Amino acid sequence: MKSRLPKNMGGAQNMNSMIKQAQKMQDEITELQTDIEAREFSATAGGGAVEVVVTGAKNIKSLNIKPEVVDPEDIDMLQDLIISAINEAMTTVEKTTEEEMNKITGGVSLPGLF
Repeated sequence: MKSRLPKNMGGAQNMNSMIKQAQKMQDEITELQTDIEAREFSATAGGGAVEVVVTGAKNIKSLNIKPEVVDPEDIDMLQDLIISAINEAMTTVEKTTEEEMNKITGGVSLPGLF
């Protein structure tokens, strides 16, 4: 009885190619994450009365408040403007990260990477 060998011996080559592509994608993702963490994102609230700058690593780098919006009798409004500006900046970081990751992954969700 003769044993049959598969006619298509490209399986190992295809697997190696897939591994190389996955490694390349992982390297690109790591590079992008490092790049985004080094970037700065800014957002304003109250028509520019409050401006916040955050890093891609989601750390607040600076907060600027125009003196004319500082009303000791209305601290709540100032707090709301600050929160709004910070939330907008963080949303921008998330949106930018997602958009740029999609360029690398082709829209495929890779849990745990971002």
